[in-house]
Amino acid sequence: MDIEFLRDYILQKPAVTEGFPFGKDVLVFKVNNKLFLLLSLNAQPLQFNAKCNPDEALELREEYPDAVLPGYHMNKKHWNTIIINGTLTNKQLLQMVDNSYNLVAKRK
Repeated sequence: MDIEFLRDYILQKPAVTEGFPFGKDVLVFKVNNKLFLLLSLNAQPLQFNAKCNPDEALELREEYPDAVLPGYHMNKKHWNTIIINGTLTNKQLLQMVDNSYNLVAKRK
């Protein structure tokens, strides 16, 4: 998965906006004016921060310690940093994007 595929996938979701509120190196995606995903433009390998149910966040970190870390510069209880390094399938990665979007979109 590359950055353009991921960005296009995210932007297809209803009411998503993107911007650079934290500087030119981090692309931020919001729904209902609330953050749901941060995408690092300079990280190698590609990585993003996604919101997650707290129990699931811990489970994912335990199951995939090389690809799912506590959210970098985020609330570690609710956010994970996902590293796209081949450990997780595209389906799993997109499910994490979907879950993050759904958690934030349902809260108005």
